[in-house]
Amino acid sequence: MEYSGLTTDQMQTPSASTVASRWLVVTDLDGTLLDHAYDFSAAAPLLRQLEQRGVPVVPCTSKTAEEVEQFRAAAGLRGPYIVENGGAIHFPHPENWLLEIPHQPGPGGGFVVPLGWPGQRLRPLLDSLAAELGTQFFALEDLSLEDLMARTGLSPTGAALAARRRWSVPFVLGEDQAIEAVEALAAARGLKVLQGNRFAHLIAPGSDKGLALAALRRADPRRRAVLALGDSPNDMALLDKADHAIVIPGANGPHPRLRSAISAGRYQLASAPHAVGWAEAVATWLALWPDEGH
Repeated sequence: MEYSGLTTDQMQTPSASTVASRWLVVTDLDGTLLDHAYDFSAAAPLLRQLEQRGVPVVPCTSKTAEEVEQFRAAAGLRGPYIVENGGAIHFPHPENWLLEIPHQPGPGGGFVVPLGWPGQRLRPLLDSLAAELGTQFFALEDLSLEDLMARTGLSPTGAALAARRRWSVPFVLGEDQAIEAVEALAAARGLKVLQGNRFAHLIAPGSDKGLALAALRRADPRRRAVLALGDSPNDMALLDKADHAIVIPGANGPHPRLRSAISAGRYQLASAPHAVGWAEAVATWLALWPDEGH
């Protein structure tokens, strides 16, 4: 399938004189920067360049803090990161940010800004939603390690890190259960259910990727603009709050629930899936906005 949007010929590698250091790049990981084998090698050189030139790349993901820390180490990132669909923001180096909102010490240093409810509070609410719908949900925490590995393609270590939830309850829908009905009931009960690539996610009403981005903006002393990238419905809150939003397609094109926003011009569509499309889109967009002109 061919994709509209950016093309390989449009790609430019940002130079020191053109990198827009007045931008934050806030990105989903699974299905966006990472493919389904968790590979991001096609974007690794650009990630290094952006880090060296002072353009923060901020993961904003459904992953746990432990998973993101592993990714950040591999990618060479040092900036903040948003975990569990906006459940918390981690600031490993808080000296570069204005943390005027409630925060607590991070487990590995720095600070954490909690935005969601603890998972222990959310889990009984998931069971209540299932009972009201007359169905059964399978929470990630109830899956065996082998089942979680089979569903995610993660190694035993990776699956164990994915299970360390603090601010969300990922779950598998019951057979023939429509996600729209679950989302509607959750909203009626003052909760949020988001659809991701592999799981649905129950989160608190005061947390999602868009609300986390708003908190990140308030903590940014430089008030930088935001380039956001995502691929699935749980990224829509992030994309809607960004200054420029780019959807990364899958192998069969963009997610069906994102297509109307692409057609309306609210989101731009990258030219290729995962890290290849991500790198092309980010390099091209930032090259359009030199520091001197924005």
